[in-house]
Amino acid sequence: MARRRPNHLGTIEYIGPRPQKPPRRSNFLAGWVVLLVAAGAVYFFGKPFLPLLRAQQVAPTSERADALIAGLQPSAAIGDRLAAASLQRTQSSVTYEDAYYKIPYPNGDIPTGKGRAEDLVVRSYRALGVDLQKRVHEDMARNFSEYPQIFGRKSADANIDHRLTANLQRFFRRAGAELLVTGPEGDEASRDVADYKPGDVVTWRLAGGRSHIGIVVPGPGENRSEPWVVHNIGEGPVWEDCLFNFKVIGHYRYTGEESVDVTALG
Repeated sequence: MARRRPNHLGTIEYIGPRPQKPPRRSNFLAGWVVLLVAAGAVYFFGKPFLPLLRAQQVAPTSERADALIAGLQPSAAIGDRLAAASLQRTQSSVTYEDAYYKIPYPNGDIPTGKGRAEDLVVRSYRALGVDLQKRVHEDMARNFSEYPQIFGRKSADANIDHRLTANLQRFFRRAGAELLVTGPEGDEASRDVADYKPGDVVTWRLAGGRSHIGIVVPGPGENRSEPWVVHNIGEGPVWEDCLFNFKVIGHYRYTGEESVDVTALG
């Protein structure tokens, strides 16, 4: 049997840098595809919630009302202060009430917690020291024939006259406070939101022919430059973006200081 020759050299060791695997090439296009797919999924599933998010950004909350009131109250412009007073009305709980009440005169009011659209306007002006009950009654008592003959009455009534939109419209007109009506009725090109300033009084014709009244105020948050409205259309004083939702039939800017002598117009 042949003997195996011993291996005197042993294992040969490799001296040098360790062999490296070739670098893996990144797939740049695949990365963008993944991102686009992810973005598309977010948009597809999140799209139904976008209107809700936008609505929340402009929601007329009490906090936004407080911030707006704080900015408007110190103003020298009576319109700003009237807008602030009307916004304060939205923070009171009021049950819609259009019943006839016998109330004190002057500065009379129906029971707290009750009221309608006209009462909101009267109360907002009264917060500024302007008593529309007294002013409307005095002018109607002197010039009753110049006012709409409502309910077949033959004389002025301090209990109700200032609580009727038609009478407030006539009083504002006679006081020289009437402005040009621009809005959705007739010429659409005439609509210009810049015509409506905080504190302006606006009247509308609702479905069924009923008249309505409210006060222009700024919108909430980032929408402050937009003309919103404070009014009571049946659910108490509310702050809404609805200026052109109804037929605009009157636009007034009454400062409480008549620009003409209303007694001379009779």
